Amino acid sequence: MSSVPDGKKLVRSLSGLRMVPENGAFNSPFSLDEPQWVPDKECPRCMQCDTKFDFIRRKHHCRRCGRCFCDKCCSKKVALPRMCFVDPVRQCAECSLVSQKEVEFYDRQLKVLLAGGTFMVTLGTSDRSETMSCRLSNNHRYLFLDGESHFEVELSRISSMQILTDGTSPGEDDIHTYTSLLDSQCLSEGGPARASGMLLQFKPMGSQDVQQLRLEAAEDKKVAALWLAAMHKAAKLLYEARDQ
Repeated sequence: MSSVPDGKKLVRSLSGLRMVPENGAFNSPFSLDEPQWVPDKECPRCMQCDTKFDFIRRKHHCRRCGRCFCDKCCSKKVALPRMCFVDPVRQCAECSLVSQKEVEFYDRQLKVLLAGGTFMVTLGTSDRSETMSCRLSNNHRYLFLDGESHFEVELSRISSMQILTDGTSPGEDDIHTYTSLLDSQCLSEGGPARASGMLLQFKPMGSQDVQQLRLEAAEDKKVAALWLAAMHKAAKLLYEARDQ
């Protein structure tokens, strides 16, 4: 499935031009669907400041949440890469702050994930570890691990992720980060300690059995730590997307 071409097409919606995959089944897991706009007849007043709409005060819909606002409360045009918009789009104050933070992920952390890092990789309970490069696929749907062997992990089939930092090991009480992508678990972020490894619980394609994958920083530990930190932010986006 990861070898399917990543063709794109330009589509127009009420909100603007979007560059989306030709096959919707291969959308990035970070992407969000466009919201349904609140019908004009259901919003006689701004949903932020309660100003009444008239011929002078026009209605504007936030492209991220779909709610209805006056120009003052929905004046910012901000990039919204998670909805694949080509140009910055109008958003309310609350949504624009969220989108601005996400733009940083697309501009910085996503590039780090695509570039990859080098790790000592252990699959399951095996005593054998292998030096492998790990990177995010171009369509953002898979983790590719390449060494003497090759295998892939689909992000949507990851059930839990644990980021380890220097001085911690699985099972300790001071694990700095635990993120569940599929289960309703809380996400907690740690302090300034450098990330040194990652534990993944995932279901291989065609199987319902959970496997464990352990990655430990190898060779350039600084690059590996940056990749792990970026993966943590990616996991947080995936987790939060469930409620959006």
